[in-house]
Order: sequence, then structure tokens, then C-alpha cells
Amino acid sequence: MPQREGIERIMGKIPSGISILTIGTEENASGMLASWVMQAGFEPPMVSVAIKHGRYIADRISEGGPFNLNLIGEGHGLHLKHFGKGFKPGEPAFEGIDIVHCPRGIPILRKSLGHLQCEPHVHADSGDHRIFIARVIRGALADDEQAPMVHIRNSGSHY
Repeated sequence: MPQREGIERIMGKIPSGISILTIGTEENASGMLASWVMQAGFEPPMVSVAIKHGRYIADRISEGGPFNLNLIGEGHGLHLKHFGKGFKPGEPAFEGIDIVHCPRGIPILRKSLGHLQCEPHVHADSGDHRIFIARVIRGALADDEQAPMVHIRNSGSHY
């Protein structure tokens, strides 16, 4: 289908930053690679993140679970391989990863550009993904020198 192919090719060229979404505390903590994140409001500061249906982290956020977005820089590619594989519920997600915890106990990656601490506001289903809009309640820039990692896909029909 030529029209569909054209749509997929151009949608793959939409650039996106790379973030690691972290959620939960202690043995309940987990993380995932999130490439569809963007600012969604100035006042109050808001972000949006899209998560594929079937990811258990989406269910936790749907239930109101606060989360952190750790923005990844060009020099932090190691996080992509680690978090890109995905984790099952209860599987340790932070072994070998240098972290600290925000006041709520949610992991923050030390090796990142910075982080945003978020509270879910609303969500909506969008095809095979769920889009979350979240209020940013705290944030910190950790590395002002490094450029953010930007992801361009070959096709808009898969990651």
C-alpha cells in the first residue's frame, strides 16, 4: 500500500528525545525506555509520554503512580541497552545502575542530563499506545554541557 508506506517513512523522521521512565520504590521500582516524551504545557509545567499497551508500567501510571523522567544525553547510551530490553514485574531493573532517590523514593539515574518528577494528570488511549499527561512537580538539570540524545527511526510503524 504506497500511501501507508509514505506515512510510515515520514513519521519515522519525527525526532524524539530519549528518556528513562522510573517508577515505584525499593523492590517495587522499575524502569523503561521512553522515546515518545514531550513538553505539554507551560503553567503548570506538564509533559506527555506514550506507552505501548500491555506494558505493566502503563497500568501503574493509570492507577496514579508518580514517576520520574530521566533525560538521556549523547554520552549515556549504556542506559538504552539496559532499559530497552524491558523488565517483568518484580524483576530488578537497577542492578549495576548508579541511582539516587527522589523524596518519594523513586529512582533517579545519576548519569543523565537531568530528571523531572511527575504526577499523572490524565490519560487517553491512542491506537496501540496510551498517552499520559503528567504535571511536573520537581526537576533538576544535572549536565548542562551534554546534548540530549535524539532518536530518528527508519519507519513510523515500529520502534
